[in-house]
Amino acid sequence: MFDFSQTVDRHGTWCTQWDYVEDRFGAPDLLPFTISDMDFATAPCVLEAVAKRLDHGVLGYSRWKNDDFLSAVTHWYQRRFACRMDAQTLVYGPSVIYMVSQLIRQWSAPSEGVLIHTPAYDAFFKAISGNDRQVLTAPLRSVEGGWEYDEQAFEAQLARPDCKILLLCSPHNPTGKVWSRAELAAMAALCEKHGVRVISDEIHMDMVWGNTVHTPWSEVGGERWALLTSASKSFNIPALTGAYGFIPDAQERETYLSALKGRDGLSSPAVLSLVAHIAAYRHGEPWLDALRHYLEGNLRFVAEQLNGAFAQLNWRPPEATYLAWLDLRPLALDDRQLQKALIEQEKVAIMPGYTYGDEGLGYLRLNVGCPRAKVEDGVARLIRAISRQL
Repeated sequence: MFDFSQTVDRHGTWCTQWDYVEDRFGAPDLLPFTISDMDFATAPCVLEAVAKRLDHGVLGYSRWKNDDFLSAVTHWYQRRFACRMDAQTLVYGPSVIYMVSQLIRQWSAPSEGVLIHTPAYDAFFKAISGNDRQVLTAPLRSVEGGWEYDEQAFEAQLARPDCKILLLCSPHNPTGKVWSRAELAAMAALCEKHGVRVISDEIHMDMVWGNTVHTPWSEVGGERWALLTSASKSFNIPALTGAYGFIPDAQERETYLSALKGRDGLSSPAVLSLVAHIAAYRHGEPWLDALRHYLEGNLRFVAEQLNGAFAQLNWRPPEATYLAWLDLRPLALDDRQLQKALIEQEKVAIMPGYTYGDEGLGYLRLNVGCPRAKVEDGVARLIRAISRQL
């Protein structure tokens, strides 16, 4: 019904992943598996809704707080996660990272600490440091079958007087870990105990594989939290901008919205983003489920090829995200030399693990949100580059 094998040429569209790969990797015309967007056209129902809105012809100021948008979001949570969300607690923002930054400013003071699990999405480091806050870390450790955190070390960070916020990535980027309900409940209890607010970035919530279940923070959190997300990853619409979240505390919610409108002048949302979210959440489920099936196949292919070439890796697909977090440490490679070989010899761009902190040394993050033929090409180049380093 939906063909994800079709190649869409993204060159010449001001595309970050393809047209501007040289900015990060120092060379043009590389085959990219980098920034976390996908090479697929979005769902037909989204394209049709956007086209219909454009046909109207008038693109004036609009409002996000309307019944169509609010009900579409709450419908999605009920449908996908069996969660009843209060539409009155919903807030809007231009992006999840903007909302993260705004809440960091709102809930902490300069030099105070924001705790993250590492390795971490690189934008987290930038949002914290860019707002003159201190990055506090709680490293994850790789164990048989997944990832875990040290609850004792985690609480020691929460207990610091300068720790004001836990910035949670759920599901976790880059490891692909899905936090269990028990883990989330334990973290929520510790945050309540130490008076630490929680910002839960759940932008990858729809990309959870197999029988693994994503639990929204709203199901375990107390009162001092915000859940932030968007349809941008799931339906590949980040260029439309637009995100949303839930802030249950009325005063905190009003403070956020006052800054959004008053300080930052963002009173009118990107109307096409609203249209896209409504269409995706009302009519996009069949497309998303087909996409998820295809992406799972991509991840299995990566595992088959890598483990076939290097049996000692025994790499397993992540629990969530279309970002393959490849543990190459058993091969004892030099990260910088491998990047040099990938870029200069194989002409391929794959995110080095050290982008995500010291805990990422020895890893690569490979984006498989693309047609299988591209994955096949990229993995073959990766295997050749690794083989030369052994």
